[in-house]
Amino acid sequence: MKKYIVVLLIALLYSCKNENSNSTTTDNKINQKTLTADEIITKSIAVSGGERFNQSSLKFEFRDTYYQALRKNHEFLLVRVLVKDSDSTFDMLSNVGFERYHNDAFVKLEDSIADVYSASVNSVHYFSVLPYGLNDTAVNKSLLESEQIKGKDYHKIKVTFNENGGGEDYEDVFVYWVNKETFKVDYLAYSYAEVSGVGMRFREAYNERYITGLRFVDYNNYKTEDVTIPIENIAKAFEANELKLLSKIELENIKVDLVNN
Repeated sequence: MKKYIVVLLIALLYSCKNENSNSTTTDNKINQKTLTADEIITKSIAVSGGERFNQSSLKFEFRDTYYQALRKNHEFLLVRVLVKDSDSTFDMLSNVGFERYHNDAFVKLEDSIADVYSASVNSVHYFSVLPYGLNDTAVNKSLLESEQIKGKDYHKIKVTFNENGGGEDYEDVFVYWVNKETFKVDYLAYSYAEVSGVGMRFREAYNERYITGLRFVDYNNYKTEDVTIPIENIAKAFEANELKLLSKIELENIKVDLVNN
């Protein structure tokens, strides 16, 4: 009788253990499924540096051009310095607007030209700190169906922008692939309007490094010849080796200082 009771207890304990294990697994799956696009991006920003970006001074070089970004709470100053021989051109984008200086002299620009330069400066700085900035009020996020790339599971998030506050290229559409385990952005894609039609790019992150707690990556930058591919499906073309490596996006000589209040 005692042997029977012991066997019964072991069976019950084993059953409870399996039930708890299955329940935990199920809960984990439910938790992953119930994460919203906002929650995923917030987690991704946190593991990439989070609030440190809001109080930071960044300096880096990109394609032989010097860039600097100063962010303090809700104020920002984004700088690009173009040097040729003994002449320097300073492009500065801030909360106030865009300004250009040639050496020490202010350069008066037509609004249309200023908008082009402003978008160019903003683009480099925007990509340099992703996913920081994706919780701005002008950003709209929607959760797409999860996807696997190179055997890893990804949350897939589509991003669009409001015209008000979305910048010169507010009509661009982005897709971000956020690793379900690390919550880091490993891949991104975007479509943009040009004179000849719609262009698309797909970027693969590599060379991850943390500098003063902020995450930086470089990118393999791919293009597709088939512009009929929906931007949401471009990762499948990447997996099938149907994209062409166009360039590498590499940030050099990165320096970070955290700014006190």
